Amino acid sequence: MLVLTRRSGESLMIGDDVVVTVLDVRGDVVRIGIRAPRSVPVHREEIFRELQTANREAASPNEDALAALRRMLRPGAPGTPGGTEGGGETGGETGGADA
Repeated sequence: MLVLTRRSGESLMIGDDVVVTVLDVRGDVVRIGIRAPRSVPVHREEIFRELQTANREAASPNEDALAALRRMLRPGAPGTPGGTEGGGETGGETGGADA
């Protein structure tokens, strides 16, 4: 980790297009300003961690939903070929070349 000392009004550069400026220092609170292109995401660390956690949870499979999906896709389930609801194998085919 690079550690720098900056006073209020001083800046530092990250790459060619990100500028971090110390705006104010009051006790143990430091206000900073960040100028970056819109294509560079800038988040407070605690918000970034929350976003990562939420994304991980959204991308991970829900076991109850997976079990329900397995039941629905099981041969003979309602709504599937050979199932008990509408148009299974006994309903005849429609829309073929002869229709």
